[in-house]
Amino acid sequence: MFKMVSSPHTHSGKLTARIMLWVMLAMMPAFFTQIYYFGFGVVLQSTLAIGTAIIAEFIAIKLRGKKPLNYLSDFSVSLTALILAMAIPPYAPYWVIIIGTLCAVLLGKQVYGGLGQNPFNPAMIGYVILLISFPLQMTTWMPPINLLQETPTFSDAFSLIFSGLTTDGFTLSQLTHNIDGITQATPLDSAKIFYKSHTQLNDFYELIKLPIFMGNGTDFAQGWWQVNVAFLVGGIFLILKRVIHWQIPVAMLVTFFCLATATAFTGFTHLSAISQLVSGAMMFGAFFIATDPVTASITPRGKIIFGALVGLFVYLIRYHGNFPDGVAFAILLSNICVPLIDHYTRPRVSGYPTKGKK
Repeated sequence: MFKMVSSPHTHSGKLTARIMLWVMLAMMPAFFTQIYYFGFGVVLQSTLAIGTAIIAEFIAIKLRGKKPLNYLSDFSVSLTALILAMAIPPYAPYWVIIIGTLCAVLLGKQVYGGLGQNPFNPAMIGYVILLISFPLQMTTWMPPINLLQETPTFSDAFSLIFSGLTTDGFTLSQLTHNIDGITQATPLDSAKIFYKSHTQLNDFYELIKLPIFMGNGTDFAQGWWQVNVAFLVGGIFLILKRVIHWQIPVAMLVTFFCLATATAFTGFTHLSAISQLVSGAMMFGAFFIATDPVTASITPRGKIIFGALVGLFVYLIRYHGNFPDGVAFAILLSNICVPLIDHYTRPRVSGYPTKGKK
């Protein structure tokens, strides 16, 4: 008797595991850059996320009557957890990353049948649930640690995440009380607040004095553009290793850049297009999230359309929506369109006669 199973009928667990490990390796430059600028919180968040994800996936697969080790060995759940951990504030309370990881693994992946069956990116499902449910915790970013009078230690990071206090008894707000309020938020948050309260041209020039790159006023974006550049380096590495295809990130970034540049000529004030490309989760989303082979388009033309659609949604949310970044929402909205995109961009099958010919 033959066992009836769904496609694909030829599996290569080692190949999947190798791809996941390559992606995690490519994330390491950004991972260590985050540690350098924002402290050891990202290490603890990643450890919590990966541990929670493995336990949740083990239980879910066990309840489905499968062998957990066969599924855990592909490292896909570890990659999902690492992406989510690097997307949230490093000093968010421990229960934030635990809830987000459970939602990503159970609601974003296992409820659909596991790897290869989920229509939405699991990490972004977890992130969006956290952002909507706990906006305060998800938008409380610590300024770069080199701006603080006292650099938080690993013990301080542990205490902040699990008790909300440092080893000296200071809260996160007390630890950063000497820092200008503009550095408490991301550059995109600060720009959003600025443009809502300043509309005159002279005020616009005041913001331009805060450049994204080195020079006077680098505190405005310090740490953020460095992390984005690190993700860019990792993404190029993945393209060279042929782990991901170039169409999605290039289409996403080019579409957003063209729209942001065109908008600048209409008098709509915002950060420059270049500044936007190295702010928020732009490079992270372009190379490591939107390129998820399960939830992205699989046809050559479809990849370009999908990437362009993500770039369009990011532009609309950043310029006309209430959320300053919008990458997570843009990817999930584009995931909905993938079946339609793939349907209309299917390559012509060789061997069939053209219409009207025998």
